[in-house]
Amino acid sequence: MKTRKFIIGAAVAVATLVAGCGTTNQPINTYPPSSNTAASGYGVVESIQPVAASRSGPGLGTIAGGVIGGVLGNQIGSGTGRTAATAAGVIGGAVVGNQVEQRRGAQASAYQVGVRMNNGSYATLTQENISNIAVGDRVRVENGLAVRY
Repeated sequence: MKTRKFIIGAAVAVATLVAGCGTTNQPINTYPPSSNTAASGYGVVESIQPVAASRSGPGLGTIAGGVIGGVLGNQIGSGTGRTAATAAGVIGGAVVGNQVEQRRGAQASAYQVGVRMNNGSYATLTQENISNIAVGDRVRVENGLAVRY
């Protein structure tokens, strides 16, 4: 009984620690910053390049999945069977959590939009959504974003 309480307590402590390491809903910006975000005005889109946000190492999904799987696996059986179920739960939860994290990470992308401004300068903007912007479109640059008009 003491072992079970200890494992549950340890799992809660690890889950709390992992949750404390989480971030807010802010996007992960691993792509290069815009070279000219202060630009504002009108121009023509000269280039659009997709830029993937990269992530490395085990993510929060892997860790949380392993902890949750271990706690659930520990609820099954007794003795050696409980130990095996806990280990299988940790491994299975980590795999599932990793898959969820990868799917979420695959959607994290951005675009570098090159705009030749009407005054002759060039602005490179990094934004997560380009909506219906294409090369050759006239755009308004405002607050570091290109918007078709």
